[in-house]
Amino acid sequence: MWRMTQLSCFYSLSSPWAYFAGPRLADIVRRHKVELVLKPYDFQAVVPLTGGVPLRTRPPARRSYHALELDRWRQYLGMPMVLEPRHYPQVVTDPDWNKHAGWMVIAAQCMGLDAQRLSHALLRALWAEERDTAQAAVRIAIADENGLPGAQLQGLERSEQVQRLYREYSEEAVALGVFGSPTFVLDGERFWGQDRLDFVDRALAMRQA
Repeated sequence: MWRMTQLSCFYSLSSPWAYFAGPRLADIVRRHKVELVLKPYDFQAVVPLTGGVPLRTRPPARRSYHALELDRWRQYLGMPMVLEPRHYPQVVTDPDWNKHAGWMVIAAQCMGLDAQRLSHALLRALWAEERDTAQAAVRIAIADENGLPGAQLQGLERSEQVQRLYREYSEEAVALGVFGSPTFVLDGERFWGQDRLDFVDRALAMRQA
């Protein structure tokens, strides 16, 4: 029986690199007719276990280079981005601040809605539109603007199903050795970073040759 190829995307809804990946990822999924499974995971919990280094804990030299790379990529891709968005906290007081948006994406995926569209809209809101996606009202508005039932999705964020999947995605990320965002997984093979999407594209083309 024919089964659609599945491509997993492990990421955080606060990742600028996941934002940059959105349009090209959508194009790859469309052209290769693959099943994209979005897997937001607990970045703060997983990354220290798998060897990643969260941005806020990096030395100044690496943080400044990170900003330089963001600037290069926003110009190269022609995508709007605020390098220091107002609602990306420098000091985290709410450990769940970037999890709610991921939970909303999982809820949309469970309902069979266009979770990829919602995901990119939430990332764009944070990184280009100066909107606070940690706020429920903002997430609801973003979903509504994209033709999705915002209030219903927000109400499902803490549902048993969504929270179970979030835990499972986080556990799977640890088991696979995911240490960054976004990380794409195809047949167990990892592709870390939006700048590896060309390799994802090639791998899918080889499968279908």
